[in-house]
Amino acid sequence: MIKVSLISLGCAKNLVDSEIMVGHLHQAGMQVIPEAEKADVVIVNTCSFIDSSKEESINAILEANQNRGMRKRRKEQKLIVAGCMSQRFSKDLPNALPEVDAFIGLDQITKVAPIIEGIFEKERGKNEGPESFVTPRSTYIPDYDTPRFRLTPRHFAYIKIAEGCNHPCTFCIIPQIRGRHRSRSVDSVVNEARRLVAEGVKEINLISQDTTFFGMDTWEERPNPRTPVDSSRGTALTTLIRQLNAIEGNFWIRLLYTHPAHWSDELIRTIAECPKVARYVDMPLQHISDHMLGTMQRETSSAYIRDLVKRIRAGIPGIALRTTFIVGFPGETEADVEELCGFIRDTKFERLGVFRYSQEEGTRAAKMESQLTSKTKEARWHRTMALQKEIAAEVSKRSVGRTLKVLVEEPGIARGEADAPDIDGRVYVSRDLPVGEFVEVKITDYQDYDLLALPEGQKPAKTKVAKQAQ
Repeated sequence: MIKVSLISLGCAKNLVDSEIMVGHLHQAGMQVIPEAEKADVVIVNTCSFIDSSKEESINAILEANQNRGMRKRRKEQKLIVAGCMSQRFSKDLPNALPEVDAFIGLDQITKVAPIIEGIFEKERGKNEGPESFVTPRSTYIPDYDTPRFRLTPRHFAYIKIAEGCNHPCTFCIIPQIRGRHRSRSVDSVVNEARRLVAEGVKEINLISQDTTFFGMDTWEERPNPRTPVDSSRGTALTTLIRQLNAIEGNFWIRLLYTHPAHWSDELIRTIAECPKVARYVDMPLQHISDHMLGTMQRETSSAYIRDLVKRIRAGIPGIALRTTFIVGFPGETEADVEELCGFIRDTKFERLGVFRYSQEEGTRAAKMESQLTSKTKEARWHRTMALQKEIAAEVSKRSVGRTLKVLVEEPGIARGEADAPDIDGRVYVSRDLPVGEFVEVKITDYQDYDLLALPEGQKPAKTKVAKQAQ
């Protein structure tokens, strides 16, 4: 029996790809193990969104190769590189990383087992380079019956409702890596969700590159980003949400990666009318200055964004808004940053992250003049994050004395509706509360981004350092 160890890097969308690979490996009778040193094959599922993710991916590949070279009894261990970096640099990586046995792209995740079998059947000559199975353009999308082995805790799961992206953002390489937007059918997603709820999942996180565009790629008339969404023209996210909300059971539905251009009053009303949808929205805005929004080609304006935020908060009482911004983009001025800080200060987002602009090869922004220095990017990042830290403390303070419904993640640690897995804050609770279950707790105190709901004298559980992008 072939033993495989998989290292999954990057975002939740990449994690789903890893889960699909593991599912197909199990289906083929291979054993997936956590210990790389005991494996016949090590797969590194890479990320390639920004420089830091590429660096992490390359380091993981080199470390995996170095470790197999140090093991005398594992000289025949194979190394496969998968995911976004393989897809993005399919022409360059075989020469740059000759120590790798094979590269597979996003459309090969369901074919990983036969590829592994083929590698072992075919003995490579000393002068032969790595095999590349990457196809030029990604078109694959999973279905509800796609073999998959979840790598998340038992109580929450991700459902990838679409793949690819149609937006022209000048800073982003994702459309070139993952292809055009392509939605799953409503029935496909609902069938998968129904099975997950039956298995005991308490939180379903809907993900894609652009969740709010779900279903619109099937419309005969191509949607205009500035035209209000009308689901009567075909399937839309509202259709999916209402059918998911109708599934029996006690669970949350969480919306991640919603693009502001496709929000509508209908979507706001749908969320408000569906009690199983967590009062939380992840909506990356990237900037508020019209100058920057235009340069980034975000298909939105400052006035549109400000109005949208007001409409969402008015239409969905108790909503927690998470967003992300980019600072240090080419041509960004002090006036742009001042406007952004003013917007953050006035809006008081419940959750907010800031990224330093990364000059990504192959994007239009990378070729722009007026690239800013690392020092400038760093200063602007510290300025905006310091501001948000103050706001986060204000937001957390408002929760003191309230009773919240939380989902217990591990002994002593839980999450509320306003906290998505891995990226937001946590609620420290009594260690004897049941893991993977909903409970109601009273908030007694707070620490910046985190809330405390502990019995008197009990200290917060030790846990991993929080993500910087709170």
